[in-house]
Amino acid sequence: MTASLGIAVHLGVPFTTALERTRSALKTEGFGVLTEIDMQAAFKEKLGYDFRPYVILGACNPPLAYRALTDDPAVGLLLPCNVTVEADGAERTVVRLIDPLSMMASEGSGASPALHEVARDAQQRLERVAQVLRSTEDVA
Repeated sequence: MTASLGIAVHLGVPFTTALERTRSALKTEGFGVLTEIDMQAAFKEKLGYDFRPYVILGACNPPLAYRALTDDPAVGLLLPCNVTVEADGAERTVVRLIDPLSMMASEGSGASPALHEVARDAQQRLERVAQVLRSTEDVA
């Protein structure tokens, strides 16, 4: 499922470090975090279940979002771009970044060329976020 929906980056750093680096890399590419959902806390509060640290970040690049929504207001159903940060043991973390082009494909082929261009731009930016995360894995 991960390969078709987005990019997975496996890091040898603790969860809090990966979360901080993810936020920073997103910011560098013009994405702000509009929403943050702490699944560990939600599962504990709502269900009484213990769960590993897992956060869903709703990342938005305002110029890209404006272009996309101007072209097709229904694309709001696909916004913001979700990024997950998940503990995978004490010193391992997995960061997953949505692939906007895959999301466009799941919506159908009726999207305009302009909308595909916005999705391609977002995809390239998120790929650069993944590259930055990979390059900072061993940085203390």
